[in-house]
Amino acid sequence: MSWISHPIQAASEHYRTQAQAQQNSLTKPLGSLGRLEQIAIDLAAIQNTDPPAADTIGIHIFAADHGVAAENVSAFPQVVTAEMIRNFAAGGAAISVLAQQLRAPLAVHNLGTVNVCGINGQGVEDETLKNVTHYQLGKGTANFCQQAAMTAEQLARALEIGKLAAEASISAGCNIIIGGEMGIANTTSATALGCALLQLEPSILTGPGTGLNEQGIAHKCNVIAAALSKHMVDKPPILTILQRLGGFEIAALVGFYIRAAQLRCAVLVDGFICSIAALVATNIAPQCQGYLFLSHQSAEPGHHIICQALKLEPLLNLGMRLGEGSGAAVAANLLQTACALHNGMATFDQAAVSKE
Repeated sequence: MSWISHPIQAASEHYRTQAQAQQNSLTKPLGSLGRLEQIAIDLAAIQNTDPPAADTIGIHIFAADHGVAAENVSAFPQVVTAEMIRNFAAGGAAISVLAQQLRAPLAVHNLGTVNVCGINGQGVEDETLKNVTHYQLGKGTANFCQQAAMTAEQLARALEIGKLAAEASISAGCNIIIGGEMGIANTTSATALGCALLQLEPSILTGPGTGLNEQGIAHKCNVIAAALSKHMVDKPPILTILQRLGGFEIAALVGFYIRAAQLRCAVLVDGFICSIAALVATNIAPQCQGYLFLSHQSAEPGHHIICQALKLEPLLNLGMRLGEGSGAAVAANLLQTACALHNGMATFDQAAVSKE
């Protein structure tokens, strides 16, 4: 796992300055396009070039089950994880539709589900599932109320899967990549990680996830508190926290974000769970923060706290809380629009428009 500590270059200040000068020369009042201007400037700095680009997008969904689902912390049964993998492959999920709209390839990574086939619970892998790679690191993680969620070997493999996914899209020429997640009970895992990293009481971050009522949220909060009491007594390092409380798919997202930054590729981060993975990634490799765009403000109550911890402002607030990378895919249009304006507008000199 030595790759995880490879250096990350800072975004180019030369191209940031050049892109800012370009924005200042366009036929508009200074700053009148708001955050669209800053998006284009940040992309130029990240990509080490001006003009920036957001025309080639790669989307990866990481899916896995969670042992903590046995504690009844989700409104949906665990079989839904594998059923949704089938739905991704068939093109029926929100992210499938959005990927098609963006003309972006969608790759699905099954890191380990209880029901492998995703429909009948027989554990028979369905070879007809398109664009799905089965790794099966285990039948989901262990129940972290009883033991560490992952072994060290499972953690290393999950991180590596995320790394390889980022490399695949970047090698294919993508200039923007998106990671999404699917896993029943993964808001419980993500919340536990957020509480551990930020030293917060579970009541501050715990939300309804897939639709728990007040009683369900209180129970989920108690489960997380018990897990934190079990696993955080010895003040473990970041990777150990991820091993004890994380999920296969969350760990894959961590590797995905870190490797993207190492390779100087911009990443659109989705909602609550992906933001927690980004928080883990920035704790491991702080420099990767400069390569992340927060796509949207999740309706999950604790998300604004995670955004503040990341020191990033979400691009959109549409009340979304679906996951799957869906909010990031919606926000991709904003990055494309920002680049189109930056690269296509005339300057005052070109248009013979008076500046004053």
